[in-house]
Amino acid sequence: MFLSVFDMFKVGIGPSSSHTMGPMVAAARFLDLMRASPFEFAGLRGSLHGSLAFTGVGHATDRATILGLAGFVPDTYDSSKAEAALAAIAETHTVTPEGLPTLSFDPKADLIFDYDTNLPGHANGMILMATDAQGDVILRQVYYSIGGGFVLTEEELAEGKATKEGDPIPFPFKSAAEMLQMAKDTGKSIAQMKRENEIARGCPDSFAKGSARLWQVMNDCIERGLKTDGILPGGLSVRRRAKGIHDALLAERGMNLNAPHTINDWMSVYAMAVNEENAAGGQVVTAPTNGAAGVLPSVLRYYLDHVPGASENHIEDFLLTAAAIGGLVKFNASISGAEAGCQAEVGSASAMAAAGMCAVMGGTPEQVENAAEIALEHHLGMTCDPVAGLVQVPCIERNGLGAIKAVSAASLALRGDGKHFMPLDSAIETMRQTGEDMHKKYKETSLGGLAVNVPNC
Repeated sequence: MFLSVFDMFKVGIGPSSSHTMGPMVAAARFLDLMRASPFEFAGLRGSLHGSLAFTGVGHATDRATILGLAGFVPDTYDSSKAEAALAAIAETHTVTPEGLPTLSFDPKADLIFDYDTNLPGHANGMILMATDAQGDVILRQVYYSIGGGFVLTEEELAEGKATKEGDPIPFPFKSAAEMLQMAKDTGKSIAQMKRENEIARGCPDSFAKGSARLWQVMNDCIERGLKTDGILPGGLSVRRRAKGIHDALLAERGMNLNAPHTINDWMSVYAMAVNEENAAGGQVVTAPTNGAAGVLPSVLRYYLDHVPGASENHIEDFLLTAAAIGGLVKFNASISGAEAGCQAEVGSASAMAAAGMCAVMGGTPEQVENAAEIALEHHLGMTCDPVAGLVQVPCIERNGLGAIKAVSAASLALRGDGKHFMPLDSAIETMRQTGEDMHKKYKETSLGGLAVNVPNC
């Protein structure tokens, strides 16, 4: 089982990896399918299903799909060009993707939110269609956005592409137990094994440059969030808080009366800064998703800025270790809120961050596995119930608490010898089972929980 660091951490746009990035990627794939087709196309249509329909407006799924059909992709997204394209599409009812003729597409009529039809493969389903001059559908493809920006066609999902292993790698662990045994047999750390797997699929230079860019984008996102205030879009009138909290923390530095627990505010504010940027549609890195994008950067920033002896030389080890844990969670359970609730998003992110933190603090592989288990265990059962379908309440603060739990889990694990009662594999399997048992209204539909218990004022 191999998921690259660059699979787990992808540069993209907010507010959602599964509901924004995924549909944009699906639309781009559909354009490629059209370019490879012998048919002559005249128009486009689409429909959104399941969670993509119920929370699609709040997650900007329609906007992302429209832009994807116009040729935009997440990793090169330009917000000013996107706004101009949306205005032109609204006026002309056409899109002009590169390599294809001008295609008729009226977003209000040709992109349907289908609340009644659930597609069988995944809660995040969408259908894209191309038509001829008479308006008849001549090309159709079902896509599933399975979390973290990963997209599969219905055929790829049916043939098990999500679990295919690919070319051989030096350390093909599919479980935490296998990972620990390989570490014991070779004397290597989790990061060292993961690095060798990455190099087997690429080259050292490209990996070093790619991982450096990931941290740069993460940290830039934190900085933007710490410097920006105002009201977040979407209609809830949620005010950005990270800048105000950060300004207050800076003003309190050097005061002798600061309580030790103030460090929690630093962890929270870094995470909240990221998720406020995500909620505003800014550039973020999936870690492993957009909704949980603040946890891991916050913990890494906390390590670099607040832990004595911290070194930027350990950033790669942090990301490698975190990606190894995230791969196990995705392979054996889920990182999709629409599939398993927020335990799969913030819970997974907290486990990944705890593992990374423990590793760079000198933890053994057994302690790293213990840290990930502690963090995940104490997110089990967490629902995904965003108010108004927006990635704002409770998502922004939840990332802050996920970061605090991650650091606490790493610290607890480092106080022990790695031996513990509940294995990480068991916690991951419990999360999978809990996700299956969870009522669908608590899995990113905004039909239950906090989403329906809001003040009427």
